[in-house]
Amino acid sequence: MSQLSKAVSIHPYFKINEGRVDDFKLLINDFIKSTEPEEACLYYDFSICGDIAFCREAYVDADAVLTHLGNVGAHIEASGAFSEMIKLEMHGPADQLDKLREPLAELPVEYFVQIAGVQK
Repeated sequence: MSQLSKAVSIHPYFKINEGRVDDFKLLINDFIKSTEPEEACLYYDFSICGDIAFCREAYVDADAVLTHLGNVGAHIEASGAFSEMIKLEMHGPADQLDKLREPLAELPVEYFVQIAGVQK
């Protein structure tokens, strides 16, 4: 059996206020610009379905997640003017998720613990 990855993925969902989808799309550029220099980011992209936006993102470990959140904190705050984060999930190995629990205690995070997989 191979060693599981230490990667952590974040799954935030935003409900965009009526008539503000274009504003949210503009803010996506700021999120991406702040994330581009993060070498520990495995992938980072957005998708939209109606008035729901989703950011698909993953990082090599919990420390990289915390760095990223520091980099995009102002953009998350700005998004509150025209959207609401309606769901936030963290997926990864238990030891990595445990590193996030205290720093993210104020957020309504659901933690999904990795139990099996293949690292490629």
